[in-house]
Amino acid sequence: MSQDILTHLSQADPVLGGVIRAVGPCLLEPQSDCHPFQTLARAIAHQQLNGTAANTILRRLIESCGRGQFPTPERVLAASAESLRAAGFSFAKVAALRDLADKTLAAVVPDAAALLQLSDAEIIERLTQVRGIGRWTVEMLLIFQLGRPDVLPVDDFGVQTGFRAAYGLARMPRPKAIAAWGERWRPYRSTAAWYLWRAVELKRLGTLPEPVERIRLPRLKTRVKKARLKKAGRAVHPRGRATTSAGTSSARPRRSGGRSRARPRRAPRSRAPGWRR
Repeated sequence: MSQDILTHLSQADPVLGGVIRAVGPCLLEPQSDCHPFQTLARAIAHQQLNGTAANTILRRLIESCGRGQFPTPERVLAASAESLRAAGFSFAKVAALRDLADKTLAAVVPDAAALLQLSDAEIIERLTQVRGIGRWTVEMLLIFQLGRPDVLPVDDFGVQTGFRAAYGLARMPRPKAIAAWGERWRPYRSTAAWYLWRAVELKRLGTLPEPVERIRLPRLKTRVKKARLKKAGRAVHPRGRATTSAGTSSARPRRSGGRSRARPRRAPRSRAPGWRR
């Protein structure tokens, strides 16, 4: 890892710089090669399971379906659902594994050579078409297999927890807030994410440094109130008042037959020359 990257991050963000100094050099090293079908198949096996259980399932898959080697997409499609279930895959994972094999043969999931030519956004768009493969899984592939330098997995629980710990926040930050703050880390957001993961470890060990400054996350516009009103069958008046679906105001109606009393207008107060508001 280049020292220039760490210098850039430390200068752009003093709080992250404190974490960098506490952790030391970045040990993020991508794997030498990437096989998209194998990587995503392993990701499917690991979903909602611990590493030991997932590796056992993969070993059975290699023995039964791949005959000692990781199975090809053709072998996965030729295998019966019963044999895949016997290896330990759930019904949902069998469907995901077969969809992955189908889309690999259809070149929706590119091979390793074609994958290297695509941008991060293109890879995310292509691979998330596979059943059971979400954005987070693809972001992990981008960081740890392809070594892409500017990926920030804001939905990752470890990144959120590390951000909260490193910056001394009382609440868990929202993904959009992390994304907005992380703009200052470009074009090395993958390295920043790696240090946020390490911040969780330092917090557990009691060696995480106090933030050198208190930050205020960007305020993001929320539409929670409008969403609740819409769910309740009410619209939002242009001036902010809630209206019913018929378009009438939801404010309390006037009492029938009641008199409306106009408030007496006060005489304007005189101002002496030179007064300021």
